[in-house]
Amino acid sequence: MVKQLNQEELQKVVNSVPMLSPSASQLIQITSQADHDLMDVIDLVRTDASLTARVLKIVNSAAFGLINTITSIDRAISYLGERIIVGIAVGDSAGKLFEKELSGYESAGGDLWKHDLRTAIAAREVVTQSGVDISSELAFTAGLLHDIGKSIISDYLHGSVTDAVEMITTDEDLDYLDAEEKLVGFDHTRAGYELARAWKLPEELAEVILHHHEPINAKEEYRALVYAVHLGDNIAMMGGFGTGSDSMRYKLDPEYTHYINIGPKTLASIMLNVDIEFEKLESSFTGSGDEN
Repeated sequence: MVKQLNQEELQKVVNSVPMLSPSASQLIQITSQADHDLMDVIDLVRTDASLTARVLKIVNSAAFGLINTITSIDRAISYLGERIIVGIAVGDSAGKLFEKELSGYESAGGDLWKHDLRTAIAAREVVTQSGVDISSELAFTAGLLHDIGKSIISDYLHGSVTDAVEMITTDEDLDYLDAEEKLVGFDHTRAGYELARAWKLPEELAEVILHHHEPINAKEEYRALVYAVHLGDNIAMMGGFGTGSDSMRYKLDPEYTHYINIGPKTLASIMLNVDIEFEKLESSFTGSGDEN
């Protein structure tokens, strides 16, 4: 039987989750600021020997196929770009959350990371190709973190997939968020939002995590960013990379056209671009690429 969580119990679960590493936390803070400079990222990575070694290993991995070895952290970060550096730091720091099996969604270990990475790539593409005035790197980070709440409530949803699907099937006004709330007491967006607060993430990222399925409810100043991730999330699921039982069981908000100027043909093109970049980035972030 699924256990209902109250606010106090949810907070205890959130507090048991390890904090982000100082480097990952600071990188997220820095890259969320519109006026930051790449040197800010370089200076931070330089102070973390472990992260520096990881970045150099990845930039020289087979995934990037460089002819000459890069030994300078400045050159490595300039070549990889901010989004990859943030992805490396977050993946190293919170990898267990992203890689865990989501039994409550009948989703295999690693599926959450693949979905989030595809969402991140897609959100960045949406921002870039629509020309909306949002940092594409911020959209990438937001996409990477948007579903982190699933790793928190998954265990409490164990054995509930049939019940959740039945709720949605019998009432077309419901989606998977409604089913989660009825079963557990909180949905994954609320659980993720509480974790974002515990991690002291920037407000815009917390808004994405809380409202990525219902972006119209986000604060006006962050709404375009939330819609970009909302679209990225749907693109990832349409491409066949969801997180199990809840895939494609959410509603696409048609109001996105008021915030993101992008059409169906462009969305189809983005899906192809996501496939191409995902193949390169996945092995980089997981460290599965062989060194040259």
